[in-house]
Amino acid sequence: MNTPSRRDYRTVIVGAGIVGLFTAYHLLRAGAGPVLVLDRGFLSSGASGRNGGGVRQQWETRATVRLARESVAAYRRFGSEFGYNIWFRQGGYLFLAGSDNDLARLRAVHAVVRSEGLDARMLDPAGVVQVAPELSTAGVVGGAFLRSDGTLYPFPAVWGVYEAVRRLGGEVVLGLEARGVRTDGPRVTGVLTDAGELTTSCVVNAAGGWSGEFAARASLSSPNVASRHEILATEPLKPFLDPMVVRLGDGLYFSQTMRGEIVGGLTLHHAPGTQAGMPTSLAFLRAFARAMVGLVPALGSLGVLRAWSGFYDDTPDGLPVIGEDPRLAGFFQANGFGGHGFMLAPATTLRVARSVLGERTDLDPALFSPGRFLTPGGPRPAEGLQLG
Repeated sequence: MNTPSRRDYRTVIVGAGIVGLFTAYHLLRAGAGPVLVLDRGFLSSGASGRNGGGVRQQWETRATVRLARESVAAYRRFGSEFGYNIWFRQGGYLFLAGSDNDLARLRAVHAVVRSEGLDARMLDPAGVVQVAPELSTAGVVGGAFLRSDGTLYPFPAVWGVYEAVRRLGGEVVLGLEARGVRTDGPRVTGVLTDAGELTTSCVVNAAGGWSGEFAARASLSSPNVASRHEILATEPLKPFLDPMVVRLGDGLYFSQTMRGEIVGGLTLHHAPGTQAGMPTSLAFLRAFARAMVGLVPALGSLGVLRAWSGFYDDTPDGLPVIGEDPRLAGFFQANGFGGHGFMLAPATTLRVARSVLGERTDLDPALFSPGRFLTPGGPRPAEGLQLG
C-alpha cells in the first residue's frame, strides 16, 4: 500500500485525474501547500485516461463557452508551460444534424458561440462535404463547424500536470482510497484513508464518476449520476479526416488520430452507477459499426483494435459542480462534468483553487454552485450538449 509522507495537509484532493491534478497545480502555484492528491487507482485509470481527447468551444450556455475558450488557450500553451507535447491539433469540431429539430438546435448553439466572438459556421450538406469530403450526406440536413476546436492526447496531458505538481512540492499517492471525511460539527477536519486518518481543513471532491459516492462518504447527498459510455479505436488508415465529427441524433462521434486510427463512440443507455465496472459490449461494437459505415461507407472493412468504457459524471442540468459545499465548510466540489472534464479542466480548476483559497470567482453560483440543487425552484439554465 502506498502511504502519504506526512499526516497533515492544507488540502487533500480526492481523484488524480485531470481535474484533481490541475486543481493541485493551481493551488501550489499560489503557494498554498502542502497539498496531497490521492487516488485508489493508477494514473489515468478513470475518465482522464478513457476519453476521446476532444476539446471544443461549441456549447449551449455562454458560461460554458467562456470556460471552454479559456481552456483551449491553456492547451495551446501547454507545451511551453509543462514541457510535454499533447499533440493538440485544432482541426475543428463538425456537428451534424439529421433532422430539422437538430438543425434548429445547432442554430441556437451557433448564435451563442458567434456572439462570444468565435468564428463558427453553419453548413448546408455541400458545406459539410467541403469540411469532411469522405462523409456521406445521406440523411444529413446541415451542420455546424468551428475550426479552433480540436483534439489532444490525454495521456501526456495528465502526465505533464502530474509532473508539474510534484515539481512544485505537491504529493500524489496512487493506490490509496479515501474512505470518508472526519468533521467537527459543520467543518472538515480530516480524511479517512486505507492508510489511516489525515488531518486537513480542505477536501476537494474530484472523483469524477465516483464523486457522488465520495460525497455520500462525507454524509452529503449528491444529484450526480455516473453513466457508462463506450469507445473504441480502429487500425490505422492514411489520414483523411481533420475534424472531430459529432452527430446529434445518436451521439456518434469520432476523430482520426495523427497515427491514423479512428477513435470514437456512440451513445448507448446502460444502467446508472459504477457497480458494473467498465467493460465493453458486442452491442456497442455492432451499433458503432452500423453508424460509422452509414456515414463513411469506405470504412466497411476497417478492423477494431481495442474497445473500452468509462464513466460520465452527470448532473441534472448538465453543468459542473464547483465550489464549497454550503452544508460542510471545507468540503469543495469539483465534479459533475459529464464526459467533458478534459475540455474544461484548465479553466474550471483555476476557479476551484480560488474557492479553496477563500477568493471570490467569476462563476455564477446559480449555474455552478453546489448549493443550486438544495432548494426547489423554477426552470434554471441547463447545458444539454453533452455529447462528443
